[in-house]
Amino acid sequence: MTPEPGPQPAFFSAQIMEARRFCLDLNPPDGTRLAVVCGGNENCGPDYVLSRSTFPYWGLEFVAQGQGRLSLAGQSHALVAGTVFSYGPDIAQEILPGERGPLVKYFVDFAGEEAERLLRRHGPVPGTVIQTSAPNEVLALFDNLIREGLSGTPLSPQITAVILEHLILKIADTAIPAGAADTPAFSTYRRCQRYLELHWQELTSLDQAAQQCHVDPAYLCRLFNRFDHQSPYQFLLRLRMTRGAELLLTPGASVKQVAEDLGFADAFHFSRTFKKLMGLPPAHFARLRHRA
Repeated sequence: MTPEPGPQPAFFSAQIMEARRFCLDLNPPDGTRLAVVCGGNENCGPDYVLSRSTFPYWGLEFVAQGQGRLSLAGQSHALVAGTVFSYGPDIAQEILPGERGPLVKYFVDFAGEEAERLLRRHGPVPGTVIQTSAPNEVLALFDNLIREGLSGTPLSPQITAVILEHLILKIADTAIPAGAADTPAFSTYRRCQRYLELHWQELTSLDQAAQQCHVDPAYLCRLFNRFDHQSPYQFLLRLRMTRGAELLLTPGASVKQVAEDLGFADAFHFSRTFKKLMGLPPAHFARLRHRA
């Protein structure tokens, strides 16, 4: 087991093979808006079992690998990669091991006046289970949260609280119904998404993208609207603008040259698109980044 700094709370499980876990203030002051109490990731042992009738904090858990069974608020759910669930005080939960490999899961527990409201406003509502269509992005945010929690700097509480809000919003933005990730439609969406991520520079139209993904254009649109809450065109445009932002940071780069490199007919069209998606004109973005 990986050593963990500082004293560990009694509710941390010992039935794990490896873990990265941190603790901040277990008793945040009254009036605190939002405070991360603890978090981490756990490679659960084959005998891992968790059973709680109540818990003092609000929490989110994300399954990265493996399989198991979850009983949450009296309802039974399958735990598979991409599953996200939330809990809180007086919400009973039980996790049992599965037959297809032990669980690797991430968790964050938190408190404060906004804790429950954030979950109820954006989800998953405490006591419910969803899946995310962007597990890699959720995992990256959890890794960032753990890194900041383990750093132990004076600003760790504030930084982890900001990351937690980002995490909740990302989960809400990519939420799909529990079980949807196991469907043929989701598998097709992920295959098409990966193709677009790898070949976006070569794609010039929706018909071409659909042809290369071996699906009908209308079906490709339905897949992205269902699982990514945007059209394939918007997805490709965001990839282009992300690349544009990288190019703008290159010493000596001009807006005109970046627009040409990305295939825009003129710099004005590129600038208007960049501002719409990134929130500020490309020239301002480049100046701000070079001053940072």
